[in-house]
Amino acid sequence: MSKRGLKILVVDDEQDYCNVMKVILSAKGHQADYALSGADALNLMSRKSYDLVITDLMMPGIDGRQLLNEIKASYPGTEVIMMTAYGSIENAVEAMREGAYSYVTKGGNPEELIREIGKLQDMMELKLENQLLKEKVAEADAMLETNSPAFSGMLSIARKAAASGANILILGESGAGKEVIARYIHQNSGRSKSHFMDLNCHAIAETVLESELFGHERGAFTGALNKRIGRIEAADGGTLFLDEIGDMPLPMQAKLLKTIENKKIFRMGGNEEIEVDFRLICATNKDLETEIAEGRFREDFYYRISTITIEIPPLRKRKEDLPMLINYFFKKSQNDMKKPIHTVDGEVMEFLLNYEYPGNVRELKNIIERLVVLSENGVVDRDSLPAPAMAEKRKAFPEAQRDKELREIRKDAEREYIQDILLKYNYNMTKAAEILGITRRQLFNKIAEYKIGKRKH
Repeated sequence: MSKRGLKILVVDDEQDYCNVMKVILSAKGHQADYALSGADALNLMSRKSYDLVITDLMMPGIDGRQLLNEIKASYPGTEVIMMTAYGSIENAVEAMREGAYSYVTKGGNPEELIREIGKLQDMMELKLENQLLKEKVAEADAMLETNSPAFSGMLSIARKAAASGANILILGESGAGKEVIARYIHQNSGRSKSHFMDLNCHAIAETVLESELFGHERGAFTGALNKRIGRIEAADGGTLFLDEIGDMPLPMQAKLLKTIENKKIFRMGGNEEIEVDFRLICATNKDLETEIAEGRFREDFYYRISTITIEIPPLRKRKEDLPMLINYFFKKSQNDMKKPIHTVDGEVMEFLLNYEYPGNVRELKNIIERLVVLSENGVVDRDSLPAPAMAEKRKAFPEAQRDKELREIRKDAEREYIQDILLKYNYNMTKAAEILGITRRQLFNKIAEYKIGKRKH
């Protein structure tokens, strides 16, 4: 896989040198700009973000080290490589102590600089992977925290199933979090230290699916230039998660059934029998019994993959969890988009707490991302709500509720939300007030106004 090109700013007071550097960097797949002074560089950086600044150490006005200090103070995510003349190595080393990523000798072989940029790309990609993994884990943790008896019961079954080696079938509507539960099972199993390999059977073309699952040898088909390890082989010792298993073609079901029974595979185009030991978890939003009756799913395959069946309740059946999910996705969206929110319109909150979410947690997340994107001056108002969802909500809203004044609707939503936050934090007034963005005194006033009493979990 080719590396992602970096956004690079070259800073040097020699126009010809900047032109040459721009050509070299562009030829390597990077987006390159240049500035002829430190002041020009800072002006550019105030309007555009860069992954890397390559700057000459010795420049009139703001020199390389001053520029480095400005960048590290204002743009800590941007790395700096120093270009230095042969006699200034000591200064360059000092600059590295002050936060420069590296230095190279100016006028030397440009391959030295290209190598340093390559190392930086590898480091940035690793940091990005780690950040995405942390975000995925945090999101999974938020989705697993629950006040819902239905969801708690499902998690209990999942933990018990994880302790066994049985094949598991996860059923649930689209967006309900089937992959989150599959990973939860893997993490609570004896295979947690090994790989979790996942594949969406719906997203892969039938012609490619066999290679993705079983791998192939070089020359197995046109375009197979190298040997490839498939997901089944890569999951050896760990867990294989096949999402949207209901979309798997019948011939592939037969081949996978044989693999489950024999625990052996052949790569496409290969003659070597390879033993595999993996735990299979499948998921679907389809009614597989109907699919079997209509001849689109093998009955013997169904019984092999569903030793234990786990059904995830849709979000509309676990509304106790809406306050904490709403709170989590607002915080996440604000952090991701660097857009702080200080006020959410009461009608928006009423909508979020009462909408049925046919798209489940995924739809909730998307709606909140939209609200944050469209917010202005830290305020989320009803005009940012998606029109189709609002129309659906109005259709489902009881007639008696529709006739209420807007003030009453907002009060009902606010009362319910405050009650949920108090319940979640075990009536810790300081914490609840912090989450609600009000003072303790204001919270006590609200409790008195709405006659909110303690409610049992």
